[in-house]
Amino acid sequence: MEETDSKQQEKNDSIRESGQLLLNENSQKNEIYLVTIIGEVEGHDVLGNNAKTTKYEHVLPQLAAIEDSREIDGVLVLINTMGGDVEAGLAIAEMLASLSKPTVSLVLGGSHSIGVPIAVSTDYSYIVPTGTMVIHPVRMNGTVIGVRQTFDYFRQIQDRITGFVASHCGISEKRYVELMMETEMLTKDVGSILVGEDCVREGIINAVGGISQAMGKLHEMIEKRNDK
Repeated sequence: MEETDSKQQEKNDSIRESGQLLLNENSQKNEIYLVTIIGEVEGHDVLGNNAKTTKYEHVLPQLAAIEDSREIDGVLVLINTMGGDVEAGLAIAEMLASLSKPTVSLVLGGSHSIGVPIAVSTDYSYIVPTGTMVIHPVRMNGTVIGVRQTFDYFRQIQDRITGFVASHCGISEKRYVELMMETEMLTKDVGSILVGEDCVREGIINAVGGISQAMGKLHEMIEKRNDK
């Protein structure tokens, strides 16, 4: 009884401190690591204490540990983010994409802005029926020097995002840019809002589904990998 309570306390502490958890109570006996991308993706600047954030300096070492582990069989990524730091988001997306273990993502409330590359970086992706994705051009906070080099830098960042998304899902770069530059959908901004099935129809997300579908798919992928 005391050992069970101790394990539960460890799980509770892990969720509270990092939003991450090892799922190993399933009938298939697979070790699945849960990674959450919640709130704003925090980069080099520390956000306020009242902000819900995902700190990339926490996520990157954990992903490296997952790759190095002989026990962990797969990774489930739960996403509900409004976006955040571009460089940090791309770093997380690139790490997820380079994992050798099966990975599945599930978009819950939303996966906006830099959350789009993170959502498509896994081997298979789901979105709940009411989940949203907002696609818009890169924005820059703070003082911006209005010279050609600045605009070239903006374009380079945007090209990196567009190229990554198009290479990890079924949408073309041309169509992604069209959605990104849409002027009629957002009243105070440029871009597009896609809901649930729209994301699948555009080829960004693989399927509409929830946690049971995402877990089932991950177990299926793990079993196929083990059979090889």
